[in-house]
Amino acid sequence: MNLVKNITICLMIMIFLYSTQVAWAQTMTSGTYKIQSDSLNFSGNRSSSGTYTMEDTAGEVATGEGASSLYKIKAGYQQMQEIILSVTAPSNVVMSPAIGGITGGTANGSTNFTVTTDNPAGYTVTIKASTTPALKSSLDSIADYIPAGSDPDFNFSVGATASRFGFTVEGTDIAQKFKDNGSVCNTGSSDTSDKCWVGLSTGVQTVVSRTSTNQPSGTLTTLKFRAQSGSSHVQTNGTYVATTTITVLPL
Repeated sequence: MNLVKNITICLMIMIFLYSTQVAWAQTMTSGTYKIQSDSLNFSGNRSSSGTYTMEDTAGEVATGEGASSLYKIKAGYQQMQEIILSVTAPSNVVMSPAIGGITGGTANGSTNFTVTTDNPAGYTVTIKASTTPALKSSLDSIADYIPAGSDPDFNFSVGATASRFGFTVEGTDIAQKFKDNGSVCNTGSSDTSDKCWVGLSTGVQTVVSRTSTNQPSGTLTTLKFRAQSGSSHVQTNGTYVATTTITVLPL
């Protein structure tokens, strides 16, 4: 009996850090924007040329930077407002058990990461594969999972004559399409374990989205991967590898 020996998912993380711009105004939000800081003063202006941009205000008191061994404060409208965004590195995934090349079978694996931010607007996490299909050996590949409709499949389903590789995501901040009502994905607010499956692609997919700060504890997210070969499908023996990139961005 031939065996698909090992399936490995190598994960890379990209984190982009941005500083938000503050605005003089009453702090306000809507469905399309958030002004998270404001100031009261009697004068201000923005000047620019082809080589610089300058902002100034007048009327503020007690401005400047202060620090001690326990804190750091930047007071005043013109002080840079920084965003802290951190993520723990997920480990590479080795899926098991080995899949029978002739008899078929299912292999599973998972990894997790924690994102922490003080950004009041929150953050997003996206994932993409480096190749299509994502999971390959030197001689063969396993096709990316394709849901039956536009939403993720509640159950991972592969025909007897096919093989597929897909993933799902679980956690407090998962994107809406991975949530379910107990039987259908992209509806409701439940996070049923091992449900709502999609395939990887070279295009980015949002897997996590949060619109508020979560410091100091952060939020844990689990990525789960599954490869399955049908009972009447012959999968070439070998070691299969998928490389994915996780990108974490502030909103």
